[in-house]
This record gives sequence, C-alpha cells and structure tokens, in this order.
Amino acid sequence: MKHLTLLCVCMGLLSILSAHDPFDLSWREQFRPHGDDWQRIDQHLRFNNGTEPATLDPQLMTGVPEGRLAIAIFAGLVDLHPETLQPVPALAQSWTISEDQQTYTFVLRPNLQWSDGAPITSTTIIESWQRLLDPATASEYVYQLFSIEGAREAYNGERDPSAIGVTAIDEHTLEVRLEQPTPWFLELCAFPTLFPVPTHVIAEHGNRWTRPEHIVSSGPFLLSEWRPRQRIVFSRNPHYWDADFVKLDRITAYPYDDSNTALQLFRAGSLEWMPGVPVDQVEELQHDPDYYAMPYLGVYFYRFNVTKPPLDDARVRQALTKAINRQVITDNITRAGEVPVSYWCPPMGDYQPRGGLEYDRDAAQALLAEAGFPEGEGFPVIEILYNTSESHKAIAENVAQQWRRVLGIRATARNREWQTYLADLRNLNYTVARSAWIGDYYDPNTFYDCFVSGGGNNRTGWENEEYDQLLARSQATVDQAERHALFARMEEILLREEAVIAPIYNYVYQGLLAETVMGFAHNQRDYHPFKYLWLEPVP
Repeated sequence: MKHLTLLCVCMGLLSILSAHDPFDLSWREQFRPHGDDWQRIDQHLRFNNGTEPATLDPQLMTGVPEGRLAIAIFAGLVDLHPETLQPVPALAQSWTISEDQQTYTFVLRPNLQWSDGAPITSTTIIESWQRLLDPATASEYVYQLFSIEGAREAYNGERDPSAIGVTAIDEHTLEVRLEQPTPWFLELCAFPTLFPVPTHVIAEHGNRWTRPEHIVSSGPFLLSEWRPRQRIVFSRNPHYWDADFVKLDRITAYPYDDSNTALQLFRAGSLEWMPGVPVDQVEELQHDPDYYAMPYLGVYFYRFNVTKPPLDDARVRQALTKAINRQVITDNITRAGEVPVSYWCPPMGDYQPRGGLEYDRDAAQALLAEAGFPEGEGFPVIEILYNTSESHKAIAENVAQQWRRVLGIRATARNREWQTYLADLRNLNYTVARSAWIGDYYDPNTFYDCFVSGGGNNRTGWENEEYDQLLARSQATVDQAERHALFARMEEILLREEAVIAPIYNYVYQGLLAETVMGFAHNQRDYHPFKYLWLEPVP
C-alpha cells in the first residue's frame, strides 16, 4: 500500500550535505531498472497536471503545475536529489565555494547543447540572468537573483546588468559573487526561475518563443505536441547531457481541473499518476493500494487585499482570521492528515515558529465591533477568490459560513480558472483570496521574503518598513539564534499585528500512483523529476 507513513518535515538536510560528496553520482543506481522487463512495455507516462499551464517560460512561472513541466524540458546548473533534495550536479558538473561563502565557481559540462544544437555555455547563463533582471521580462521571482552582487541595483536601473557579480571565466567556467553568504543559493540554482533560457530563440521570436514550433529544450524532454485544454506531450531530448539515463520515451500531461474526471481515467488505466484526489473521496481512497499521502513544505492560507476597504483596517483582518476554525476544515473537508496551523513558516531544522492568531469567537466579534461593524452591521459583502478545484470551493464555502455565523457578515465565493486567478492576484483584483505557498528551498527565508514590500509574491498591497528591515538583517547574518529572533518578530508583525494573511493548514501532498511506475521517490517538496521514472509490467 502506497499510503506511506508520514515523515518528519525536518529532514536534516545540512547533515546530509556534510555527510555525502555532492559530486558522487553512485546513488543513481537505485533509479536504474534491474533486468530488461521494462523494455517490453511502452515507456509512456500519462498524468494529470490539474490545469492548463499559465506559461512554459521558466522565468515567468509561479505555480506548481508549471514547475512540474519546467523540470521536464529545462535544466539548471544544479539539480536536486529526488529523495534528500540535496543539490547534485546538472549542467554544472562541479562547483567550489569560497571560504567566505560569497563566491561560487561552477564548471559546466563540455559540449552542452540546446535541443536545436546551439551550445550552452557560461555566457548563456549570464544572458539568461540578465533577461531575468530586465523589468520588461516582468518576472515575479526576479528577487531570487538579488543575492548576487549588484543584481538588485541592476533591476532598479541603478547599475548596468553587465556589471553584476557574474563572470564567464571561460566557456565552461562561471563565477558568481554574492552580496553576502546565502546558504540556499545552490538550491536556487535548481529552481526554474534561474534555469538558463534559449536567448538566441527569444531574440528571434520574442514572447512567442514557448510555442511548440519555436521552443527548444535543455532538459530530458522536448515539447512535441500542445493541444490547449486537451493535452501536452513531451518526448525524449537526444541533446540532453544525461540522455542515456532517461528511460521514458514520452510523457503526456492532461489539464483536468475536475479531479473526479481524472480519477475515472486513472481507474480505467488511462493515467499512471494523479497528483491530488477528489476531496469527497479521500477517506475511501485511503484504502486504495495506489494512494499515497506525505507531508509537504507548504501552507494553505487566505490572503487579504489590504488596499481594499474595509480590509485596510488591521482589526477587520484580525477578526476575519480569529473567526476561522481551522480544525473544522481539516477534519471535515480535507481529511488527509493536514495539520491546522496559525503559523506561516513551518518548522525547519532548529527553527520553530511561535504562531499567529488562533480561533477565538469572542475576540473576533469584539475586534469587528471595535472596527465599527458590531455583529456585522454595515459590513459589505466580501468575495473569496479561488482557482477551480472542488477542495478550494468547499473550503471557501465553509469559511464563508463561519464568518456569517461568528461575525454576522456575508461572503461569496468566486471561481476562476488558473490563468485568470493568477492575473487577479497579481493585479489585486480580489478582496480575500485562497492561496498556498510551497517552500522553494529549505530555509525560513523562502517564506518570509514573500511579503517584502513590492515583492512579486506579496500580492496583498501590504508594505511595512520594519518588516523589510528585519528581513534584510536576517539575510545579512549567518548567526542562527539571531536569525530566529528576527523571524519571530517578522512573524508577529505579519500574522498578529497586521494579520496580512490567515494561515489555515500545513499541506499534505497526496495522489494516486500506478504500481507500474518505478523510481518515484517521496520528499517534502513533492518534487518528482521525470528523468528518474520508468514503467515496468505488472507481475
């Protein structure tokens, strides 16, 4: 049965890193088939990706569905071990880090190529990162480059992009100089935003470069077919540096946002993998041998648009947060082992969050009255934005019921398909919005830097000078005790004093996986690179 025992989220990655040579690839033997049985069946993996992707440009991606596709068709300097998530070589075959931890020197593999045969060199990386820093690119994750010397100034127009701390020593050697020690920098290099992009194709085709007739790949697969709202098909990339290791010949991603439709296809043998399951069938599926559930480095939360009255009053946001009984949601709606939480950043290593505002009916009512709306009198109807999903709909309707019962206010739910939902968040076209955040790397910074003033992932309109200063100080020190104290104060501002967001629960990722699928390793980020997967016949 694949309903695995829940693992501790705190994986101790630092000890793993110190205990293993990152350039030793002998661990990959566990991801190779034993015998030839696998070659007797069609190596075609079919899975449901849950929605039509908003983009295939890795520098513009912000969602999990896009990220799954990015690691199929693009490669970074660094990859992540599919179990431990430790950085392992990819386009860079090795690297060194200076004693002060501020200079990284990457040695690229010889003869790297795009799928059209064009070379991938250290200059390719630099040109890609310069494109990322161009405000015209409009990347919401551009801040991930700001740890590089001069990158922030280049983005703000205060420095020439060619003068940032990135140098091509030669075609195969790249030197990166950081503003300060950044322990998670290698993990950033394995994140789609920092993947190199084919600037020679972008120069020719502009924003049409990701169309099937133009796009080229650096990863294990190529885009071979894209029928919007029907399917996306990928085939093996013979130019990929590790092409001999790849076992799958084809991957088909389906965009079904109705998980019941996907479930029918899975049961009919038309899908081998189904991330996510129908919320109303969780308890039944938990007895299915193909079902799995694992802890996830992510938080489900509601964000508030602080620019829109009456949510521009912190007391109103505090009241709305205190009126949410999270336990009701995890017990009666999600039911897959999710943990109701009031904190924003989950525990990581030695870091333990203190938490935010808990459910308190009386306090919620008092706060709303103090804000001028006793028993909800005069309070306008507010809207909860969510992207298409049975689970998101059920939670939104439950939260609306709780607010009506506790506060006497009325809320409605507005459903939007994925791309429109993302645009509404980005443009602050909402009052309250369902959201989620999955850690991009194993450090609390990946959560707290979301809400820096003007940050691409802030999407609340909130700005706070003290919070920004605390975040900058936490990024400038390697003293863990000091960092934890700074995080504690940021947490207090974000969740208690300002109540910018209302955390609801720690995610559990779940799904269905056919017994024919091999090489699927569980980890806390639900990260499953296709290059390690293959299919074997049922015994």
